[in-house]
Amino acid sequence: MLAISLQKLAFIIEKAREFDAETPADAGDTDSNPTDDGEGAILLDTPDNSTAEELRDAIDGLNTDEQEELLALIWIGRGDFDKDDWQMAISQARQRRTASEADYLIGTPLLADYLEEAASALGLSLEEFEMNRE
Repeated sequence: MLAISLQKLAFIIEKAREFDAETPADAGDTDSNPTDDGEGAILLDTPDNSTAEELRDAIDGLNTDEQEELLALIWIGRGDFDKDDWQMAISQARQRRTASEADYLIGTPLLADYLEEAASALGLSLEEFEMNRE
């Protein structure tokens, strides 16, 4: 049914979840404990944090059909379309597609949640591809 593999979709969801968990780096944080500062560094949205880059690379690495499906999945996941409107969502994605798809997708709050919701609505299981979920 999908051009995008479930493995790629699961990877994008995982990276989007990691990216959503990041917090802006705040130089003015004076309540920090120097002993555990390194522990939270992975969650800081800093230029040397590779999560955003990995997510962008994963999205940019998709072909046109896969990127359009990703858009349609987001729209189904957030309720703009339902599963029966899949072809309409794909058609809309083809019409609205831009050269900066990765920017739009990465800038979508709750990206991972929307993609998971859409996969569930379409009856797709990502369980075997989930990497770091408990």
